[in-house]
Amino acid sequence: MTRPATTLDEKHRHALDLLRETRGAVVAFSGGVDSTLLLRLAKDALGERCIALTTVSESLPVREREEARRLARTLGVRHLMVASGEVDREGFAANSTERCYFCKSELFDRCFAAAAEFALPVVVYGATADDLGDHRPGMRSARERGARAPLLDAGFGKDEIRTLSRRLGLPTWDKPAMACLSSRFPYGTRITRERLTTVDRAENVLRSRGFRDLRVRFHGDTARIELGESDWPRLGDPVVRAAVAEEIRALGFRYVAIDLEAFRSGRLNEGGPTRSAG
Repeated sequence: MTRPATTLDEKHRHALDLLRETRGAVVAFSGGVDSTLLLRLAKDALGERCIALTTVSESLPVREREEARRLARTLGVRHLMVASGEVDREGFAANSTERCYFCKSELFDRCFAAAAEFALPVVVYGATADDLGDHRPGMRSARERGARAPLLDAGFGKDEIRTLSRRLGLPTWDKPAMACLSSRFPYGTRITRERLTTVDRAENVLRSRGFRDLRVRFHGDTARIELGESDWPRLGDPVVRAAVAEEIRALGFRYVAIDLEAFRSGRLNEGGPTRSAG
């Protein structure tokens, strides 16, 4: 019986072995910490027999789209940018607790279509061991379609992914957690293209001023800003605060609120029956 990988080096080797066994894969690539490491490992294991695929819609922030393009180019991997229509799926737009199932269904449908087109036998995505304890309906979509999760199967947790990413020189090793823009909407609030675009622009107002770990939550006519504690002092400047409020109100919000608790992924969904990243 093979002993499970326990050290970071063992997990690294195991993930490479799992990828080699596929003999070719489409990598679902968002440009985040997990999928960037997965793409690097796929490149190392498969060479030209791996392709990155990023789905493009209003759910993906514009700057994340450009970052994914740049990262794939830096890694020397062929990169497909494919239009995505999850907003047209009623299950996604209605924004129930199963929203991510419909989003990932759209993603994997596009990935498997590309895999068939380029004669690649497998689709892989960046789930990790830390995802097992959370509400992840998207993982059910992956299982139904047969997508594989080499980082999860090799036993990688989030901290190990950042450590190995740093060791391999990946610029995403310390990138803040990023979730689909749909996570900015409380469950039951309908998601539209216009609302997604508005939230993306509101978050760019903050990022353009150097804020890094943040979310702008959509509550009808109110935009609720969440910031990591390290960013709080910057918003304490009354000139910055006034400019941020003015620019976000100009996007169509009546009120701009600052959450007194520090940002952490999943806060929007706490207190309900389930949690989800965001």
